[in-house]
Amino acid sequence: MLSLKALKEDRGGQVLLGVLLALTILVPLLNLVVPEGHPLHVPTYTVTLMGKYLTLALLAVAVDLVWGYLGILTLGHAAFFALGGYAMGMYLMRQIGDRGVYGNPQLPDFMVFLNWDALPWFWHGFDQFWFAALMVLLVPGLLAFVFGALAFRSRVSGVYLSIITQALTYALMLAFYRNEMGFGGNNGLTDFKDLLGFDLQADSTRIGLFVASALALMLGYLLCRVLMAGRLGRVCVAVRDAESRARFLGYRVENVKLGVFTVSAMLAGIAGALYVPQVGIINPNEFSPLNSIEVVVWVAVGGRATLYGAVVGALVINYAKTYLTAELPEVWLFALGGLFVMVTLLLPQGLTGFCGARRPAHDRCQHFRADARP
Repeated sequence: MLSLKALKEDRGGQVLLGVLLALTILVPLLNLVVPEGHPLHVPTYTVTLMGKYLTLALLAVAVDLVWGYLGILTLGHAAFFALGGYAMGMYLMRQIGDRGVYGNPQLPDFMVFLNWDALPWFWHGFDQFWFAALMVLLVPGLLAFVFGALAFRSRVSGVYLSIITQALTYALMLAFYRNEMGFGGNNGLTDFKDLLGFDLQADSTRIGLFVASALALMLGYLLCRVLMAGRLGRVCVAVRDAESRARFLGYRVENVKLGVFTVSAMLAGIAGALYVPQVGIINPNEFSPLNSIEVVVWVAVGGRATLYGAVVGALVINYAKTYLTAELPEVWLFALGGLFVMVTLLLPQGLTGFCGARRPAHDRCQHFRADARP
């Protein structure tokens, strides 16, 4: 009952879901039905760009889940995003078959170029979509589970945990740059042809990926909202605001952190898997710690611990990035830094907090103290 009541009171989330549902219906119609040249026509390029934004918004929701509600400032979610992307990229590479530059039906072009004799064992199975989809969830989730089990049970927290997560993604970036790893080195994976038999360059496929991204964002948001609207969410807020007290009350703080952190990593993996076929490439740069820092900025700008605020921040900043890097490329980084400083000083609750759509954090903590018991 509490979860249903909280969902009904989530006005910002209702608006977000309504807008996403409208976009899911209208954008395909405006692209496929409205003729080119008409003012209402949405070009395929714009559809792909919007799909990319939606995948990044899902990544922001994943980060907000752990930072906003658990207080874990993660600087390594780019690793989970990139691993999900590589899992999808490996599937797409296997679908090329003998249509590659070298015409080898088994080995991707970069392996032929590097004189590999056989397909590495960890590439087997990626010719099947169901296996690749499973790896999109399993690989980031397993890494997060192992990392979290070691870090949380050692009671690593605060800035130390942030540094460790950043070191994790940086180490993976360096590893994936090496040709002998079998993931394409610094060039990564690219030249994808089709997905589930559908041409990736076709307008209908682009529309399908856009719709899949919108649905994934809606479902990911609902999952996070349901988790945080119930008792688990109240425990998470208590851990964030008073970890020692929550531990004293008998809660297994390490297990709470580990479970939510693993779910967040899996959501990031899904975002990466949807991102790759739309941009057409995945390379080690996606592991860059700078990418993780950018996601934190999106969440802070949109509004931490709201979930829908993370979506708003991701969409606003990425649209601004696209516009400014084209019109004023030398100004973009200064604009991003200035925006973050302004939000930190003037809008500590982000854009959604400024609009008055956010419930104060102390109210949520009072809710925990009144209702939650071990």
